[in-house]
Amino acid sequence: MKKKLLFFWMLLALTSVQAQNFKPFKLGVGVGYTQPAEGGGGVLISLEPAYRINDAIAVGLKIESAAMAKTIGYVDAEIAAIGSYSINGQYYFGQGNFRPYVGLGLGLYSMGNVSVSEVASSGDAEVSVGDKFGFYPRIGFDFGHFNFNIDYNIVPKSSIESISFDDLSNGLQTEKIDVKNSYIGFRIGFFLFGGKNKE
Repeated sequence: MKKKLLFFWMLLALTSVQAQNFKPFKLGVGVGYTQPAEGGGGVLISLEPAYRINDAIAVGLKIESAAMAKTIGYVDAEIAAIGSYSINGQYYFGQGNFRPYVGLGLGLYSMGNVSVSEVASSGDAEVSVGDKFGFYPRIGFDFGHFNFNIDYNIVPKSSIESISFDDLSNGLQTEKIDVKNSYIGFRIGFFLFGGKNKE
């Protein structure tokens, strides 16, 4: 038992020594483009504070707001904003200025109101689709204090009802619409702190 504890403390000490190559705290800021699962597009802005456990592993938060427009079949839908709050982990390769990484995150996606309008008839509706839990794999790289990454935000779909007036039948029509909430985020930015320690 004593040998196992000694080995554990030696491993922890080695990890601490390795962590001295890069400063432990970093604060990332990014802007980018979103690509929804069903066409359309939009913009995003994110804030990512993180802590390096060692040179290779960082854990952090992603606070992001994305606004996008979608086309769902013959129905146009526009989401005012999707706010997400997630935790993530990233594994870095290399020790130079150019450092590629892979990562994984999960968290809560808060959907804003969705405005839908029928192309084939006159009428529209605005509904709230609520919050969803989702996750995302990501790849990217740091270059100095600059950063680029791509993540695929996998979020369960929402079902909403569109009520419209049909000009042909002169009556109200109710239709259930499935809205896919998943999207790809392309992000470029920079980070404060978190650079190499001076030798």
